Amino acid sequence: MTDATNTALRPSLSFDLAGKRGLVVGIANASSIAYGCAKAYRDLGAELAVTYLNPKSERFVRPLAEELGAPIIMPCDVTTENELEAVYAEIDRVWGKLDFILHAIAFAPMRDLHGRVIDCSREGFMTAMDVSCHSFVRMAKLAEPLMEKAGGGSMQTVSYFGAEKVVEHYNIMGPVKAALESLTRYLAAELGPKGIRVNTLSPGPLATRAASGIDHFDDLMAKATERAPTHHLTTIDEVGAYSAFLATDAAKSVTGQLVYIDGGYNIIG
Repeated sequence: MTDATNTALRPSLSFDLAGKRGLVVGIANASSIAYGCAKAYRDLGAELAVTYLNPKSERFVRPLAEELGAPIIMPCDVTTENELEAVYAEIDRVWGKLDFILHAIAFAPMRDLHGRVIDCSREGFMTAMDVSCHSFVRMAKLAEPLMEKAGGGSMQTVSYFGAEKVVEHYNIMGPVKAALESLTRYLAAELGPKGIRVNTLSPGPLATRAASGIDHFDDLMAKATERAPTHHLTTIDEVGAYSAFLATDAAKSVTGQLVYIDGGYNIIG
């Protein structure tokens, strides 16, 4: 068989994001998982829209977004009326379509996050669910028509092993992330016929600003390093590489999945 024949028989897989446009929500600083993903998207040729939480965080996020060449840089606090909608309106105006989104935000009031699950207040629980879970529903709904214009797309969110197993000190975020993981599967089923894939990334513990709110997080990272088969912590660049693959056309048949990027920690009993 000739090389030409071999080439003709190979599947047409695109491992790049050239010509694709994506929205990244959740960059807080250069240590953020969302930033690791954004760098990987950009390295594969994607054009990005980047959001920041508020004026205080803008001074950290805007320079990163500008380095990535993002033509759209906007505030987005999902608890503020119409801010998320404004981001999508600008995407529609500038691009007219959208190929992928990354939802990498989570929050619980400190008192509820540091307390027992059974002691979590109703207000704290609702806030955690709204910011960490329902905001993904809102992002997906706003992205749906823009992805239809693009002929399909990729939606991704970020979870953690504490959604599946009880992880000490992860507390109320465990049930909230479990809801997020279930949501991924339902959205994947509903949006699949439109060529839209929905997946959850589950990285190992990373030293991010969000993680710093969890009690004894240093102990959690040390335990992960010790127990994971690879004996090293996951990096934001490793998470970004996998996320970028899921956004490419090469992953068109991957949807509704929970993808562990944790050095194999999740397989250890």
